[in-house]
Parts: sequence; C-alpha cells; structure tokens
Amino acid sequence: MIQSMTGFGKASIQLPNKKVTVEIKSLNSKGLDLNVRMPSAFREMELKLRNQIAQKLERGKVDFSIYVEVTGEETSSKVNVPIVKTYISQLREVVDGDETELLKMAVRMPDALKTEREEIDEEDWAQMQKVINEALENIAEFRVSEGKALEKEFTTRIENIRTLLAETVAYEEERIENVKKRLSTAIEELQVNIDENRFEQELIYYLEKMDVTEEKVRLENHLSYFTETLAGNQANGRKLGFITQEMGREINTMGSKANHAQMQKLVVQMKDELEKIKEQVLNVL
Repeated sequence: MIQSMTGFGKASIQLPNKKVTVEIKSLNSKGLDLNVRMPSAFREMELKLRNQIAQKLERGKVDFSIYVEVTGEETSSKVNVPIVKTYISQLREVVDGDETELLKMAVRMPDALKTEREEIDEEDWAQMQKVINEALENIAEFRVSEGKALEKEFTTRIENIRTLLAETVAYEEERIENVKKRLSTAIEELQVNIDENRFEQELIYYLEKMDVTEEKVRLENHLSYFTETLAGNQANGRKLGFITQEMGREINTMGSKANHAQMQKLVVQMKDELEKIKEQVLNVL
C-alpha cells in the first residue's frame, strides 16, 4: 500500500504546570528534509527526536514543532534583585526621583531579569514522548489515507492509458496501407522503371522501422508492473517514478513512429495521462 508524503499530525497534553502541543506537517521531497522547532529547554533531546521522526516518516519536507504554554505559576524569568538595587542606587545619584519611577527605569536596564535554565523533568519528558508518538501516529494515518486517494487516481490513469493503447490497434492496417499508397504514388509520379523485388524489400524495411509492436508490449508490461508495485506492501515512490520514466520512453517512441494523425492523437492523450501520473508520483513516499 502506498503512502503520501503529504500529511499533518497534532496532539497535546496537559502537564501540572504547562500545556504541551506537538504539530507535524510534511510535504513531498526527494529525501528527508527535517526542520525541528522546540523550546531551548528541550534542545538536548533534539538528536533523539530527529532519529525518532526519521524512522517513522522516512521521507518528505517535515516541519516538527513543540509548543509549551505555561499554565501554572512557574516562570523561567526572575528579577535579578542585586542588579536592580544597584541600578536604583546609581540612578539616585543622577536624579532625585520617586522610588517607583526609579524601579520602572531599573527593570528596563540590561540584566535586570535573569533567565534560569529549565531542566527537563524525566516524568514530564516521558509524558511528552507519549504525545509525540501520538502526533507521529496521526500523521502516519493521514499519509495512509492520502495514499489511498493517490492509488485510486493512479489506477484510473493507468486504465486510461491501457484503453488508449488498445485503440491504436484499429489504425495499424490503415497506417501501413497509407504508407504503401504514398510510396507507390510517388514512384508513379517520377515515371521511372523500378525493380519490383527491390521495391518490395525497401518497403518491408521501411515498414519494419515503423512497427510499434515492441513498444506496445513493453508499455503494457510497464503498466502491469506499475499496478503490481501499487499493490505491494512497501511504499516505494522512487520505484514508481522509474517505471513512469520507462513508460514515457515507449510512448514517445510510438509517437515518433506513428506516422498517422489519429494514432498521434492517441499518443498525445497517453502522454497527458502519464504527466498527471508523474505529478502525483512526486507525492508518494
């Protein structure tokens, strides 16, 4: 079953003094392009988090964010009392002002507030791990759901190409006859004597160059292989991408050999269907 690289997952938990929310967004990318945003207090856990996310999501442009909202009385910033008192004392030497006004000025000065580094509580981190795993599970489910929609889209496009390929058969005989008539008419207009045996040999050689049987067989095989890969247990967007490239080669070769207006129209329609497949394959994990 294929999965999409596009997804979104969110989960939150209320701890004693804070609410923690985890959000994960992902878009398509050739590899894993991971951007992690979290409070500085949790930076020491970033490497473990990156490995955890990489194992779960594998590929995609991923934005991972942890938001912490303090809901209790704790705060990481505190008044640096000695520094503030020193500022007030120095300000008194400059101006003779009200104590409250001096305090207002002092707390605006550098280092008036000090930020104490918050240590990670092991119990809180264990709870946060649960919410991180929940968010990862949510985005994984989202990707599977999107993958089902992509699979349905691919199946429709593949069947459209198969139908168009089958329609080309109706023009095979007409295409060959048109070539024979065109060459015979050209020779008659030249009014020259030709060796009929040599003419037949050259005609056969020319028609063989126009034969698209091999391209049709290979294209049909690629269509079947694409469908088999879709139904596989592993998500493999890269393999699907390689198969579409091979399909494109066969369709292009058919177009260059067609030499028939109606067949060319069918080839153009096949190309259109294939381009739509290619666009969506970029989203497959």
